[in-house]
This record gives sequence, C-alpha cells and structure tokens, in this order.
Amino acid sequence: MFLTIAEAAEILDHGGIVGMPTETVYGLAANALSPLAVAKIFEAKKRPWFDPLIVHIPSVEQLAQVVEEIPPNAQKLADAFWPGPLTLVLRKRALIPDLVTSGMPSVAVRVPAHPVAQELLRLCKFPIAAPSANLFGKVSPTTAQAVLNQLEERIDGVVEGGACSVGVESTIIDCTGQQFRMLRPGGISREAIEAIIGPLAKLTTPVNENKAMPAPGTCKRHYSPDTPLEISSAQKPQSQERVGLIAFGSPKESREGFARIINLSETGDLREAATKLYAALRELDAAQLDRLVVESIPTNGLGLAINDRLKRAAAQG
Repeated sequence: MFLTIAEAAEILDHGGIVGMPTETVYGLAANALSPLAVAKIFEAKKRPWFDPLIVHIPSVEQLAQVVEEIPPNAQKLADAFWPGPLTLVLRKRALIPDLVTSGMPSVAVRVPAHPVAQELLRLCKFPIAAPSANLFGKVSPTTAQAVLNQLEERIDGVVEGGACSVGVESTIIDCTGQQFRMLRPGGISREAIEAIIGPLAKLTTPVNENKAMPAPGTCKRHYSPDTPLEISSAQKPQSQERVGLIAFGSPKESREGFARIINLSETGDLREAATKLYAALRELDAAQLDRLVVESIPTNGLGLAINDRLKRAAAQG
C-alpha cells in the first residue's frame, strides 16, 4: 500500500512501520525511541538481534539529543556531509533503546538528504530507526515497488519517493576511538572522508556474526540474490547453461554466450553504476538463470562500496 507522508507519520506515531525513501536505499522506518516499534522491524525483516539499526535525524543540530558526545572530527564530518549518505557511530544517550544498538553502547546516526525523508522526520518529531526495507540479507530496494515486492504483507505501507539517487547504503564511520575507522564503505568515498579528517584507522577487528555487529550491513553474506553470484568475468557460460552478466564499461573481452547482460555503466561512471547495482541484481535474479557473473569494477571512489556489496552478495553460507 502506498502512503502519503502525513499518513506515514501518523502510522509511525502509533507504533507502526513503513517504507520510506532515502537517497541511498529505501528504509523500513519505526519510532527509534519505542522498543515495541523497533521490534516490528526485526520481525518484518527476519533480521537477527545482533545487527544494529541506523537512527535517522532531520539535522546536524539534533545529533546532541541522541549521542553523549560529539568529537571535533565527528562534527567536521557532519558539517561536511550532512544531509547525505554518511553514518556516524557515537556513544548513545540512554533514551536510545538497546534493541536499536544490539546492546552496544554506541549508536549509528545519519541525516538523510531525501526531501521525503526530511519531511517525514520533521512531522514525526522523533528519531526514526530505518534499516534497508528488505528481508534480511537480500538485495536492498531502490524503488518503492521493490519494497512492496518483498515486504507488502509485513509492513503498514510505503511512501513513494522515486528511484534512489545514490543507490548504495551510507558510509559508516566509527567515531568512538582515538582514530576513526570506516566500518562500511558507501555513498561517501574514503578519499572524501580523509580529506576532511585525515587518515582513517585500518579495520582489523574480526567480525563474529553470532555477536553484536560493529555496524549495520557488515555481515559476511548480505545483499544477496537467490541466484549464485560470482565475481569473475573469466567464468564463461558452458553449453546449456543460462548465465547473466553484470558488466561495467566497454568490453575488455568477449561477452558472447551470456543469456542476459546488464551494463551498470557503459562509460565506466561509478556513480551511475552505484545507482543501478541493486536493480540489476533484482532483475537478473528474477530471470531464472543458473548463475550470475560480475565483471571487474575499479575500487576507487564509489567503487569501494560497490565491490563491498558484491563481495557480500557473492559470499557463501
């Protein structure tokens, strides 16, 4: 069911959950201050308790209401990139339920740039918890219809906001240590972050998927289509095999023999590729293919985030 912004705000105010557009992907929204409402997100998505949620606020000025302290470099990043696809992990205030943070003392926060998300946050007058509006581990939605295709019977509706302009999730920066760390690459590049605050620390902590995750979207296997995915353009189709290809740029070798081909950007534009990535995965996943193959994509700029999503989508188990 499609909702107006006012209808969505009323549903959220009464403890419901709705899909909302952001510039990155569509999120599944609930009142971040209500454990009962937040629990509905985990239930609808079949999301494990150890994967924390991102809290959305309407402006930089609201940050102090949900976190204990704002280090100077965190303030610099917020001033530089908010509203936008950047999430900051900071020490949480007690009003943020432990369910939102998977019991951790820190909370992930961002200010979305999408005008619909902004209006919804202003109408609600409370922070909104909103992970991607999909079943846990599956391909993230970048249109309202993609939300309904997965969750229509599990949620109270979705607000139409058009296709997402960024197309991959936000960059997550851990601001709780002496030196900040990138927990997840996303819509803001590492180069852009380091231009503001200097070098980021290397992420060396191994991920234990049976315990609370350091940030949303950091499970080994995530964003995954049902069709097996391989990151190797060398894996050419065999006879009688139907294989889909996610291409990038001009051909570096023959693309003959593939049943379906989607080029994320014929000109090699990483921004264009990011906006098309999840739609391409969904389209090929629905084409009844034996497997999917992805061509090599550069790792600079947004390419780091694209490759991160593809690596998780291709992970086994």
